[in-house]
Amino acid sequence: MRVILASESPRRRDLLSLIGCKYETYSPKADESVSEGESPESACGRLSVLKAKYASEFYLDPETLIIAADTLVAADDDIFGKPNNAGEARAMLNRLNGRGHKVVTGVTVMYKDKIVTETETTTVYFRKLSEEDIEAYISTGEFQGKAGAYAIQGYGSLFVERIDGDYFNVVGLPLQRLSRMFEVIGIKFKEQLNLGGG
Repeated sequence: MRVILASESPRRRDLLSLIGCKYETYSPKADESVSEGESPESACGRLSVLKAKYASEFYLDPETLIIAADTLVAADDDIFGKPNNAGEARAMLNRLNGRGHKVVTGVTVMYKDKIVTETETTTVYFRKLSEEDIEAYISTGEFQGKAGAYAIQGYGSLFVERIDGDYFNVVGLPLQRLSRMFEVIGIKFKEQLNLGGG
C-alpha cells in the first residue's frame, strides 16, 4: 500500500517512522488561515481535510492512503498558529506563561472511497516563566514553525509542568487516534504494523 503524509512537519514524519510506517511526503500549499469565530476543533478538522484533498488531486490512485493533519494552540478564545517572528513568539509565550492551554490536532485519513476526520485535544500546563527564560528560549530559534511558539519534544519541554491527554498529539500527530481511524476505514491493527511495506 502506498502511504502519503500530506505534511511538511518533520515531527509528524518522525512519529510515522516511530510506528514503522513507510511513506512518502507531499507538501500541500493550503491556506492555513483561521476564520473569525471558528473554534480550534473546527479549524483543525477543516484544514486537515483541505490538505488531504490537495494531496488526493496529485495522487489519483484510490489505493493510496493519504494522511493529513493540522495542529493549533488555543488559550481562552484565542487561537495561536505559527509565529512569523520572534516578537510574535514572545507574545504567544507570555500568554501561555504559568497556565494551561489546549493543543488541538485535526487528522484526516483518505483511502479508496472513504474519508475520516477526527480531532484530538490535549491540555498542556506551563510553569511560571521569567522574562529571562522566555528570551533564552527564543534565542534558540526553536519556536520557528511551531504552533504556539514552542516544541514539547525539544527545549520547550522545560516549560511543561504537566499535560492532560495524548503527548503525541502535542508533538503533532495523535498516534492512538490515528490507529483507530485506520480501523474505521478498514485497515486492521495487524495490517497497521506493516503499513506501507507492500
